Amino acid sequence: MEKRKLGRSPIEVSAVGLGLMSMSGVYGNANDDESIGVIHHALERGVNHLDSSDMYGWGHNETLLGRALKGGWRDKALVVTKFGQVKGADGKQGVDSRPEYVMQACEASLKRLGVDVIDVYYQHRVDPNVPIEDTVGAMKRLVEQGKVRALGLSEARPETIRKAHKVHPIAAVQNEFSLLYRKEGEETLRATRELGITLVAYAPLGRSLLTGSVHGKQDLPEGDRRLQHPRFQGENLDKNVELVAKLEAMATQKGCTPAQLVLAWVLAQGKDVVAIPGTKRKQRLDENLAALNVKLSESDLNRISDAAPVGAGAGARYPAENMKRVYL
Repeated sequence: MEKRKLGRSPIEVSAVGLGLMSMSGVYGNANDDESIGVIHHALERGVNHLDSSDMYGWGHNETLLGRALKGGWRDKALVVTKFGQVKGADGKQGVDSRPEYVMQACEASLKRLGVDVIDVYYQHRVDPNVPIEDTVGAMKRLVEQGKVRALGLSEARPETIRKAHKVHPIAAVQNEFSLLYRKEGEETLRATRELGITLVAYAPLGRSLLTGSVHGKQDLPEGDRRLQHPRFQGENLDKNVELVAKLEAMATQKGCTPAQLVLAWVLAQGKDVVAIPGTKRKQRLDENLAALNVKLSESDLNRISDAAPVGAGAGARYPAENMKRVYL
């Protein structure tokens, strides 16, 4: 397994990690025992980068990961989780990054995970009501207390990253980055590269759109959260499927699947980029890992980039309400 350094920290992560969100019922039903089997399969294959959050299933995902790490598996894994997204009594989602909440959230995550230390701890969404310096100051205290090894931000703008990095070194910034959504990812990469921070690309397969497995609304299970996303609706979906058809043709020429082609493209952006595609199936995990064997020439990379230029993805990344909480 190819490993890549996480920022200037001593942590090395597998170039392809495993996003765990889908194991908590976000994209249709999931089976806990099968999910644990996938986590173990990933660890056996050399994937050590396991990405969770306290808001995936509102605690379920961390508890699931904690179960998977029992019996000697912890030594093979880097435990990555996040805080900051909260659900009010009215059921509405919000953010909370007050210093006192950071400390409280970390204690709760450690307990659910059943571990003494979190390897990488992210602020999941930037809180516009709390200065980033105050939030990262609290996260820094967690490092000093030995509860967290390295710090990260998610969906943060370059100026936010710079402010945070002055308080304590940021090892990783996790933003959505794929051939479908390049603008914010490439802006972020320019800033992280300058600061010596790793960019962790989440949704590198465009939430499955780029795998070529979605050709219409009928390909998504009932209750799947993606049905609420503008990119999966009406004309937007039609345009995105047309874009993916070009990439499918290129994948055929390279003798790989569309997922492998687009993952290889992400990884080829630099050694300071890693990807965390999510899945709850061993077969899909193995397919994603095989992207590491796809070699793309400069010409290949240019052709792929030209087929899906910046701004080509149709429809916003999230529903309107959620878009207010990203890239702040």
